[in-house]
Amino acid sequence: MPVTSRAVHLIARPVGEPKPGDFELVESTLPDPEEGQILVRNDWLSVDPYMRGRMNDTKSYVPPFRLGAAMDGGAVGTVIASNAPGVPVGATVLHSRGWRDHALLDASHARVVDTEIAPARTYLSALGMTGLTAYAGLKEVAPVKEGDVVFVSGAAGAVGIVAGRVARHLGASKVIGSAGGPEKTRRLVEEFGYDAAVDYRAGDLGGQLAAVAPDGIDVYFDNVGGDHLQAALGALNTFGRVALCGAISQYNATEPVPGPTNLFLAVGKRLTLRGFIVSDHQHLAAEYARLAATWLREGTLRSQETVVDGLDNAVDAFLGLLRGANTGKMLIRLTSAD
Repeated sequence: MPVTSRAVHLIARPVGEPKPGDFELVESTLPDPEEGQILVRNDWLSVDPYMRGRMNDTKSYVPPFRLGAAMDGGAVGTVIASNAPGVPVGATVLHSRGWRDHALLDASHARVVDTEIAPARTYLSALGMTGLTAYAGLKEVAPVKEGDVVFVSGAAGAVGIVAGRVARHLGASKVIGSAGGPEKTRRLVEEFGYDAAVDYRAGDLGGQLAAVAPDGIDVYFDNVGGDHLQAALGALNTFGRVALCGAISQYNATEPVPGPTNLFLAVGKRLTLRGFIVSDHQHLAAEYARLAATWLREGTLRSQETVVDGLDNAVDAFLGLLRGANTGKMLIRLTSAD
């Protein structure tokens, strides 16, 4: 039976910070699945910082969102109709047709997940792309060695919370995080396993970092760019490694953003700065999934989410994410499913 569904469309390319008027909630009717297809009732949606870049009509590692069409992103849902062997009605699947109530897609573009191991929403955070991003960055891109001091920016965000725990599992002797405001920095230390935290809103980021890492840092996981990268370059020890994951401080910029003024330090210190995209590290996915499932059971990996209810509020949640309103993964809950 055809299903009426709603989806968020991008109707204007944002200039600077996106605004609600750049989006529209559109209703449509989805047909029954054809051969090889499934119809999914989405239970959880992910909104992520990288989506801001897809709103620009520029060439990047992911195609831009099309104007007047439904956006997409990570989602977990329940199969309510199936015309595909091996994906039965009632199965929980992970897929990329987010930003909508229901998704009609080829079964080959969805993965059945085990909700006995962890709640379904965890596959959008610690057990999903978020967790793999942290693991790839610290395992392969800027490898953590036994005894290293590791600094993570955006540490109270989705990737940052996982990165702190992953760094510890990989042998870090001290893990330092940055976040905005005293409440988030307190939680980094008291709840999320960081040894120390710096508050970027308090200013003098370089001085704060020097105070908590007097002997310097060995690895920097960069989610922010800008002044954080500048401070990290100053604090990095010889042969330090940097995983360039994101630069959320610059995503809404309307003019070119100046680079760090101390980049020359990379020469004398023989630093390695490497950008990465998680999709290039899928060979680590199975390894990470096994480790993460164990760490979650042991309680040594934390899955933290900020949950907003309803597709009607998805745009506001995304805008809040860009302003740092979240702690951990920002998720949209569409149903009462766990």
